[in-house]
Amino acid sequence: MGSIAADTPHPFDPLSLAEIETAINTVKKAHGQVFFNVVSLQEPRKAEMTAWLANPETTSRPKRFADVVVIAPGGKVYDGLVDLAEAKITKWDLLDGEQPIITMEELQLVEHVVRKDPKVIEQCIISGVAPEDMHKVYCDPWTIGYDERFGNKVRLQQALMYYRPDIDNCQYQYPLDFCPIYDADKGEIIAIDIPKVRRPLSKAPSMDYHPAAVEARGGYRTDLKPINITQPEGVSFKLTGREIEWQNWKFHIGFNYREGIVLNNITFNDKGTVRPIFYRLSLAEMVVPYGNPEAPHHHKHALDQGEYGAGYMTNSLSLGCDCKGSIHYMDAEFPTRDGGLRTIKNAICIHEEDAGILFKHSDFRDDSVIVTRGRKLIIQQIFTAANYEYVVAWVFHQDGTIAPQIKLTGILNTYAMLEDEDTHGWGTQVYPGVNAHNHQHLFCLRIDANIDGPNNTVFVNDAVPSEAPVGSPENYYGNGFYNKRTKLATEGESKTDYNGATSRAWEIANTNKLNPYSKKPVSYKLVSREVPGLMPKEGSLVWKRASFARHAVHVTKYRDDELWPAGKHVPQTSGEPSRGLAEWIGDGTTSIDNTDIVLWHTFGVTHFPSPEDFPVMPAEPMILLLRPRNFFAGNPVMDVPPSYASTPSQILAGKQGVLDATDKLSTLAFANGNGASCCKSNGANGTH
Repeated sequence: MGSIAADTPHPFDPLSLAEIETAINTVKKAHGQVFFNVVSLQEPRKAEMTAWLANPETTSRPKRFADVVVIAPGGKVYDGLVDLAEAKITKWDLLDGEQPIITMEELQLVEHVVRKDPKVIEQCIISGVAPEDMHKVYCDPWTIGYDERFGNKVRLQQALMYYRPDIDNCQYQYPLDFCPIYDADKGEIIAIDIPKVRRPLSKAPSMDYHPAAVEARGGYRTDLKPINITQPEGVSFKLTGREIEWQNWKFHIGFNYREGIVLNNITFNDKGTVRPIFYRLSLAEMVVPYGNPEAPHHHKHALDQGEYGAGYMTNSLSLGCDCKGSIHYMDAEFPTRDGGLRTIKNAICIHEEDAGILFKHSDFRDDSVIVTRGRKLIIQQIFTAANYEYVVAWVFHQDGTIAPQIKLTGILNTYAMLEDEDTHGWGTQVYPGVNAHNHQHLFCLRIDANIDGPNNTVFVNDAVPSEAPVGSPENYYGNGFYNKRTKLATEGESKTDYNGATSRAWEIANTNKLNPYSKKPVSYKLVSREVPGLMPKEGSLVWKRASFARHAVHVTKYRDDELWPAGKHVPQTSGEPSRGLAEWIGDGTTSIDNTDIVLWHTFGVTHFPSPEDFPVMPAEPMILLLRPRNFFAGNPVMDVPPSYASTPSQILAGKQGVLDATDKLSTLAFANGNGASCCKSNGANGTH
């Protein structure tokens, strides 16, 4: 197909600033001044992309298109596509009753409006704020979810109100007990939701977490010694553009406004054979339902990625704070709402970490031992959704395991309360006058499987006891148990839930390829144990809007553009009909047996706040695993150099006093090979 310029983007690469500018200028030329909510890569059609990946030298390179969503004067929303090579609009659809993602600029406007609104000022005075202190009033703008009073043709936000006595105070200690509703088209407050019981502004002394406040309360700990992480010879990974190679892994690192990190074309070099594992991995959506049924708190159920975007909200990371070691960073480029350009520096950090023991065995008979330390590769971003921080890390291990990890930190969403008020179980007083409501964080992982090829099947694996009774010939002593595998043959059957009693896991298998020894299909197993059910009841607004959270796992047949499990345009959806997964699965009869499939996994945490979470929360991690099962012919990391190894013959020779210099060298040859100092184990008693 001819030579490709060195700066030609990989088809999976996010749009460059120049491409974003081309799309913006093309739209402006055709439609005048509009607000840009989205200008992002429309990912190549999978069939076309797969063909190019198989043979990039002779196959036509997929064309690049920009997915564009704008708001035109009068609040009209348009969904479009721009052919970037031709600078030509190929699609331009007017949407009816759908609201696009809310930009950071839109969120920032609300705070300035509420401070000047007479009705808001009146409510602040009732709460105990002096009129001259309105500059000390703050708000967290949220989408309203869905409100039947206004519907979804008017673009709305709700303003969660707070006060700061001093600019350095934590505003979440001083919540205000009313909620203005903001009309984005009018740029004004159109309503204020007021609770039945009024709760005045807290007068409790400030409980801040910044350095001056900590020093005033006695200061920081002084018994911490430095921990230094060094890689004097550099990192062990190689980056070519946005493609990374590390320890037999190879994959592309993308990034978009909505999901943040997107990983594509994930392969593993198995002793010279490059084996595909996943076509695409991403964190596709999340929902955070709050558990206080009293108005106006029923509006609190953020679908943060679909409503605000993990990419748009991502942090600019810094060395020594967010990431430690030898770090490679990647930036993120986005449009501004008015058609400009913005760059988030260091949106992604890539680094290696020590992973502890990779494998070890000590023989009690002769004190022989082998111990090998592992390392892991981490692809990480952090995004801030108003009060909460979400640390999203994709962790790759040498043994073929991928371990997505999320850490929750930041600040609780808080509400005012009276002294010793009964919270009725919906929340906890975490500080005088501060009520933190019960809530959940439920994340949806999108797994576009490619286990040794595109035709895959999903099984549910349950550990179950033998059906044969105790005393029977088949199970005389009653101790028999086995792994029960249940095929999920249709999209309807795929709707399954977690069961801790059976150690339930889900197996993504290629039934066309068997392991040479076990004779079982090659597979990757999803191991996930932090899988709370959706607390809001069936038929509730959250249940209708976030259909992906109804079950731990859904599986769908692959179809282009089915990327967002709560639908493409999430703000102010009513859930009638339910968008995304519920819509795609329909009657559930579509076969997912031995075909191109996507597994959607919802996991997370149910959070009952406590004083230990205030004023800022210690990070809480959630980890799940994608593990190879029957995929390799044996332990795939035996070729990782051990930190220490000795054999029975060497131990015996040493005891006989004839361990010569050559034997010593062979015993200790790997002392520094895996970045660890040598240790000599005493085996039986475990001392060193």
